[in-house]
Amino acid sequence: MKEVYSKEQRRWYDKDPILSNAVKTLENSDDETQIRIALNLIKIIIEHNIESEQCKTVEDIINAVGSGLEEGTRKGRWYDIDTTVRTAMNMLQNCPVEVQRAVAQEMAKEVVKSFKTENSEDDSEA
Repeated sequence: MKEVYSKEQRRWYDKDPILSNAVKTLENSDDETQIRIALNLIKIIIEHNIESEQCKTVEDIINAVGSGLEEGTRKGRWYDIDTTVRTAMNMLQNCPVEVQRAVAQEMAKEVVKSFKTENSEDDSEA
């Protein structure tokens, strides 16, 4: 079933304002920050899936990580350039809405923390 989006909600992550803002900020981050946050996202998503008992075995975790990553899938989205970022975004997209909301909060914290770290490093170099 194809999802219908309004003009304001064109992408899957635009449904939640916190998630949408976190993803937009992530998109505008440098490559190193994107990868670091993507790795943290993968960890957070796996932890949420284990807590909710969606992942009960190592095979479940591997399947969660691999979901949506088949060769020939869409390219051209900003996060398709890097495998780690694409993996994190696909895992997030395939999470239930309540997990997406929880992860969005964590993602927002990670993005803010990352920018604070970058700014303090810039200040110390000046």
